[in-house]
Amino acid sequence: MQASTSTRVPISHAGHVGLNVTNLARSTEFYRAVLGLDVMLESKERAREYAFLGHDGRIVLTLWQQSDRGFDPERAGLHHLSFEVDGIERVREAQRALKALGVEIRYEGIVPHAEGLDSGGIYFDDPDGARLEIYAKTGAGSHAAPTPGAPTCGFF
Repeated sequence: MQASTSTRVPISHAGHVGLNVTNLARSTEFYRAVLGLDVMLESKERAREYAFLGHDGRIVLTLWQQSDRGFDPERAGLHHLSFEVDGIERVREAQRALKALGVEIRYEGIVPHAEGLDSGGIYFDDPDGARLEIYAKTGAGSHAAPTPGAPTCGFF
Protein backbone atom coordinates (compact mmCIF):
# COMPACT_ATOMS: atom_id res chain seq x y z
CA MET A 1 0.00 0.00 0.00
CA GLN A 2 1.50 3.30 -1.06
CA ALA A 3 0.43 6.41 0.84
CA SER A 4 0.22 9.65 -1.06
CA THR A 5 2.23 12.62 0.16
CA SER A 6 -0.96 14.33 1.30
CA THR A 7 -1.96 11.41 3.58
CA ARG A 8 1.38 11.00 5.38
CA VAL A 9 1.65 12.25 8.94
CA PRO A 10 5.21 13.20 9.88
CA ILE A 11 6.11 12.01 13.37
CA SER A 12 8.85 13.42 15.57
CA HIS A 13 9.64 10.13 17.37
CA ALA A 14 8.01 6.96 18.65
CA GLY A 15 5.86 7.37 21.73
CA HIS A 16 5.34 4.80 24.46
CA VAL A 17 5.04 1.06 23.87
CA GLY A 18 2.17 -0.95 25.32
CA LEU A 19 2.61 -4.61 26.26
CA ASN A 20 0.05 -7.16 27.36
CA VAL A 21 1.32 -9.12 30.36
CA THR A 22 0.14 -12.14 32.32
CA ASN A 23 1.07 -10.80 35.77
CA LEU A 24 1.07 -7.02 36.19
CA ALA A 25 2.84 -6.93 39.57
CA ARG A 26 5.66 -9.18 38.36
CA SER A 27 6.15 -7.29 35.08
CA THR A 28 5.98 -3.88 36.77
CA GLU A 29 8.67 -4.89 39.25
CA PHE A 30 10.82 -6.37 36.47
CA TYR A 31 10.77 -3.20 34.34
CA ARG A 32 11.29 -0.98 37.37
CA ALA A 33 14.30 -3.05 38.51
CA VAL A 34 15.92 -3.41 35.10
CA LEU A 35 15.17 -0.02 33.50
CA GLY A 36 14.73 2.17 36.56
CA LEU A 37 11.28 3.27 35.43
CA ASP A 38 8.81 4.86 37.83
CA VAL A 39 5.13 4.00 38.11
CA MET A 40 3.40 7.12 36.83
CA LEU A 41 -0.17 5.84 36.84
CA GLU A 42 -1.73 2.50 37.69
CA SER A 43 -5.02 0.71 38.21
CA LYS A 44 -5.48 -2.38 40.33
CA GLU A 45 -9.21 -2.58 39.61
CA ARG A 46 -10.08 -6.17 38.74
CA ALA A 47 -10.24 -6.74 34.95
CA ARG A 48 -8.81 -3.24 34.40
CA GLU A 49 -5.26 -3.63 35.74
CA TYR A 50 -2.55 -1.54 34.11
CA ALA A 51 0.59 0.44 34.87
CA PHE A 52 2.14 3.38 33.04
CA LEU A 53 5.91 3.40 33.54
CA GLY A 54 8.32 6.19 32.68
CA HIS A 55 10.83 8.73 33.87
CA ASP A 56 11.27 12.50 33.85
CA GLY A 57 7.53 12.96 33.31
CA ARG A 58 7.49 10.92 30.09
CA ILE A 59 5.62 7.62 29.74
CA VAL A 60 7.88 5.00 28.15
CA LEU A 61 6.01 1.74 28.65
CA THR A 62 2.45 0.77 29.47
CA LEU A 63 1.65 -2.68 30.84
CA TRP A 64 -1.82 -4.18 30.51
CA GLN A 65 -2.81 -7.34 32.35
CA GLN A 66 -4.87 -8.79 29.51
CA SER A 67 -3.11 -12.02 28.58
CA ASP A 68 -3.25 -15.56 29.84
CA ARG A 69 -0.26 -16.78 27.74
CA GLY A 70 3.28 -15.50 27.27
CA PHE A 71 4.83 -13.88 24.21
CA ASP A 72 4.83 -15.94 21.01
CA PRO A 73 7.71 -15.07 18.65
CA GLU A 74 6.13 -17.24 15.95
CA ARG A 75 3.19 -14.86 15.50
CA ALA A 76 3.23 -11.64 13.49
CA GLY A 77 3.62 -8.53 15.61
CA LEU A 78 6.29 -7.37 17.99
CA HIS A 79 9.75 -8.72 17.16
CA HIS A 80 11.63 -7.11 20.04
CA LEU A 81 11.60 -3.98 22.14
CA SER A 82 14.79 -1.93 22.32
CA PHE A 83 15.87 0.63 24.92
CA GLU A 84 18.76 3.01 24.26
CA VAL A 85 21.00 4.07 27.15
CA ASP A 86 23.72 6.70 27.43
CA GLY A 87 26.89 4.70 26.94
CA ILE A 88 28.17 1.16 27.13
CA GLU A 89 28.74 1.41 30.90
CA ARG A 90 24.95 1.76 31.32
CA VAL A 91 24.56 -1.43 29.29
CA ARG A 92 26.96 -3.13 31.70
CA GLU A 93 24.93 -1.81 34.66
CA ALA A 94 21.78 -3.30 33.12
CA GLN A 95 23.63 -6.57 32.55
CA ARG A 96 24.59 -6.72 36.24
CA ALA A 97 21.01 -5.93 37.31
CA LEU A 98 19.64 -8.65 35.06
CA LYS A 99 22.10 -11.23 36.35
CA ALA A 100 21.17 -10.29 39.94
CA LEU A 101 17.53 -10.98 39.00
CA GLY A 102 18.49 -14.35 37.51
CA VAL A 103 17.60 -13.31 33.94
CA GLU A 104 19.38 -15.20 31.17
CA ILE A 105 21.25 -12.90 28.79
CA ARG A 106 21.59 -14.15 25.23
CA TYR A 107 24.91 -14.20 23.36
CA GLU A 108 27.02 -14.19 26.53
CA GLY A 109 26.69 -10.46 27.10
CA ILE A 110 27.42 -7.29 25.13
CA VAL A 111 27.61 -7.69 21.36
CA PRO A 112 27.62 -5.28 18.40
CA HIS A 113 24.51 -4.91 16.28
CA ALA A 114 26.48 -6.42 13.39
CA GLU A 115 30.11 -7.27 12.70
CA GLY A 116 32.17 -4.09 12.46
CA LEU A 117 29.57 -1.83 14.07
CA ASP A 118 30.28 0.06 17.28
CA SER A 119 26.64 0.15 18.46
CA GLY A 120 25.33 -2.82 20.40
CA GLY A 121 24.13 -4.15 23.68
CA ILE A 122 22.50 -7.06 25.46
CA TYR A 123 19.51 -9.23 24.57
CA PHE A 124 17.16 -10.99 26.96
CA ASP A 125 13.48 -11.79 27.62
CA ASP A 126 11.00 -10.25 30.01
CA PRO A 127 8.97 -12.47 32.42
CA ASP A 128 6.41 -13.23 29.68
CA GLY A 129 9.04 -14.02 27.05
CA ALA A 130 8.96 -10.72 25.11
CA ARG A 131 12.37 -10.20 23.53
CA LEU A 132 14.22 -7.12 24.79
CA GLU A 133 17.39 -5.22 24.03
CA ILE A 134 19.33 -2.56 25.95
CA TYR A 135 21.93 -0.87 23.77
CA ALA A 136 24.31 2.06 23.40
CA LYS A 137 25.24 3.85 20.18
CA THR A 138 28.95 3.26 20.78
CA GLY A 139 31.28 0.99 22.73
CA ALA A 140 30.39 -2.52 21.55
CA GLY A 141 32.72 -2.71 18.55
CA SER A 142 35.44 -4.65 20.34
CA HIS A 143 33.10 -7.63 20.73
CA ALA A 144 32.37 -10.22 18.05
CA ALA A 145 28.93 -10.37 16.45
CA PRO A 146 27.23 -13.75 17.07
CA THR A 147 25.53 -13.93 13.66
CA PRO A 148 27.98 -13.16 10.83
CA GLY A 149 26.44 -11.18 8.00
CA ALA A 150 23.20 -10.43 9.82
CA PRO A 151 21.96 -7.98 12.45
CA THR A 152 22.32 -9.39 15.97
CA CYS A 153 19.02 -7.85 17.05
CA GLY A 154 17.18 -9.63 14.25
CA PHE A 155 17.98 -13.23 15.07
CA PHE A 156 17.55 -14.01 18.72
